[in-house]
Amino acid sequence: MIYLSKEEYGKLEVVSHVDLNKYLGKWYEIAHLPFKFEDDCSDITATYALNKDGNIFVLNECNKNGKVKIAKGTAKVVDKISGAKLKVTFFWPFYGDYWIINLDGNYNYAVVGTPNRKYLWILSRTPQMDDTLFSQLIEFAKSKNFNVEKLIKTSQTQTA
Repeated sequence: MIYLSKEEYGKLEVVSHVDLNKYLGKWYEIAHLPFKFEDDCSDITATYALNKDGNIFVLNECNKNGKVKIAKGTAKVVDKISGAKLKVTFFWPFYGDYWIINLDGNYNYAVVGTPNRKYLWILSRTPQMDDTLFSQLIEFAKSKNFNVEKLIKTSQTQTA
């Protein structure tokens, strides 16, 4: 698969402000674009906590064939003005983009993507999301040139 450059896609805008303290905590994944770690996973969650050094501890979990699979990493805010552009690493020294491109005012849902449009996650504070809202977020992602036809809806069997 060929991914277009930022110039070819147009610049990906992020939200204007993220209050990191409100963003921390547990998020349930509602849908994602294909991502190797998440192949054949259900009940995918991401939990963020502040480290003493100001960086963010990241804990990704999923259920794969009845077993919990985890990945621990670190994120750092790279855009101090908005707080919406982060770099995440699970295998230092390799970092990936984590850009918050849509965020509910009450921090109930978020859409996170990468500027090359290869990765996208729709996140919620609850394991289930209203179908109308989910459809609106898919349309939002589509308007930002993400290939939503490849979006995988995450099976969530857990309760908040």
